[in-house]
Amino acid sequence: MKVIIIGGGQVGAYIAGILLKNKCEVKVIENRLHIYAKLLNDIPMDSVIFGDGTDPNILESCGIGDADVVACVSGNDETNLVASTIAKFEFGVPRVIARVNNPRNSWLFDAGMGVDVGLNQADLMAHLVVEEMDFKNMLTLMKLNRGDYSIVQMNVDANSTSVDKTVMDLSIPANAVLIAITRNKEMILPHGDTVITAGDNILALADKETQIVLNKMFGTTK
Repeated sequence: MKVIIIGGGQVGAYIAGILLKNKCEVKVIENRLHIYAKLLNDIPMDSVIFGDGTDPNILESCGIGDADVVACVSGNDETNLVASTIAKFEFGVPRVIARVNNPRNSWLFDAGMGVDVGLNQADLMAHLVVEEMDFKNMLTLMKLNRGDYSIVQMNVDANSTSVDKTVMDLSIPANAVLIAITRNKEMILPHGDTVITAGDNILALADKETQIVLNKMFGTTK
């Protein structure tokens, strides 16, 4: 399977890592130099492309003409929508997946914009809350069909070294993605500038080894 990922941040890099482990052909397009440099340390060089994921020339150079899937997972909804539209209507990609960053924009992520599947983190959290899942007593919320990846939750201890740091300042492992944070009954979609506070409940996707790292990162240091 050939997959093109637009956006090489935490989500894009994580997806790329899983797909590469499953022997997929992957290209990640990233236009931020510091993120591009980090990607080169995390995944093979020939899988990383520096450029604008909404530029048809860049997409064509990645071989989008015979791609099976395009995943638009940047942190900008406009970028994801434009890239989705180009992928579907200009290049005829069979399956286009797009990340919804702002829940208010979810209505835009439909077939009319070239999106086959819109991934809305807020919607996932809302369904979990409605179904009254007990976060305190449930460590593993969802076991994925392949591998050791699970959606897990952690409470940030007051003595954790992560307290008062932004997500971008934390050394989040490549095999983990922070999905959402609940704080004082409020749901927060984490971005690079999101500050971690004591008592936060963090929902994350990680494999077994990485779960241990995350528990140490957000747990007590004493």
